[in-house]
Amino acid sequence: MLTVAAAIEKLVATVQPFGLTDITLEDSLGLVLGEDVYSPEDIPPFDKSLMDGYAVRSRDVSSGFASLRVTEIITAGRVPMKNVGAGEAAQIMTGAPMPGGADVVVKIEETSRDGDQVLIKTVPLRVGTNTILRGTSASAGDRVLRIGDVLSAPRIGALAELGYAVVPARRRPNVAVLATGDELVPIEEKPGPAQIRNSNASMLAAQIEIAGGIPVRLGIARDDRDELRLKIQQGLQCDILVLSGGVSAGTLDLVPITLAEMGVTEIFHKVDMKPGKPIWFGKGGRNGLTDHGDCSQCYVFGLPGNPVSSLVCCELFVRTAIRRLMGLVPVMVPPKLAKLEHDYSTRPDRPTYHPARLTQRAGSLAVTLVPWHGSSDLCGTVAANGMAYLSGEARQYRAGDELETFGW
Repeated sequence: MLTVAAAIEKLVATVQPFGLTDITLEDSLGLVLGEDVYSPEDIPPFDKSLMDGYAVRSRDVSSGFASLRVTEIITAGRVPMKNVGAGEAAQIMTGAPMPGGADVVVKIEETSRDGDQVLIKTVPLRVGTNTILRGTSASAGDRVLRIGDVLSAPRIGALAELGYAVVPARRRPNVAVLATGDELVPIEEKPGPAQIRNSNASMLAAQIEIAGGIPVRLGIARDDRDELRLKIQQGLQCDILVLSGGVSAGTLDLVPITLAEMGVTEIFHKVDMKPGKPIWFGKGGRNGLTDHGDCSQCYVFGLPGNPVSSLVCCELFVRTAIRRLMGLVPVMVPPKLAKLEHDYSTRPDRPTYHPARLTQRAGSLAVTLVPWHGSSDLCGTVAANGMAYLSGEARQYRAGDELETFGW
């Protein structure tokens, strides 16, 4: 049986990143920039004021006191009409261009107005005080962003300032979510005898959206080959298809055989982990029969139906596939070391991803394993904001031991 590391390695080798496409700046948050970005002009494009106040010559306020004649008012977006000469000042607003002759701005709070005279009481000001010079942020031709940069809010703001309405990036994948099983009913319905609500689909869609994908909800497929085949066919039109349930060894676990009949190639089935051992991964073309290259490839995950198994497998494998398609580095979100806050003993078993509460304490990360009753105990994860890795060996963990942890 594959280890998690070996399964991730196979997944990364199978999933190929999207090609670059033009993405509108409004839709680019969290995407990976596909080329270096250079400033086409000086930023800012003119000397400007950083304060509301008065633009003056520093020599005229060298003593800290002055009475100067106001020659004009300069608002943001207005070009100064006059230079500031000896004994003169221009009232200026934040962001407005500096007039010629002026080299400092006195804050409005350090002035008082008497007709066309402004009385100034301040400390001696150095040249450039409360101003920013043309090209201070970037000169024309400077590289502002690098290929591979993840587009955060400040970086999107910088691109807007440089005039980029669209940027080259790898798009978000469309990820179909399909829950399987005769026992499932929609969440708005009251379950009948032996039925449960379809919690997995909502949970998985939320995880996919957090990871950067676009969830496409396909509802529920019953344990019927024809219905399952029809729903899978719909899911194969997306970049990724995530099925929940039907991948174990039961009589009605129809997912692997149905996928094989539809031409989806199995890459691996079962991983040495708990929860989530039965996970299935494969690939197929958008029509379920043939591959047609990058944009027509669909990657398929069959996740176990128990909710915590689906939760863990989505975090480890589906999230990694989404990041791979989008070109995010590292392709798998790396674990963080956290100090265990209590003793905990394990028996010989599979490596386990245990729901956990991660907390910052005095500059380091601490972890508490939450009470949990196994892969069907979704309510047990409500107190958790991540999971901790426990080796499959019998071991007595002590408070203060470091564990690998993953947040969600």
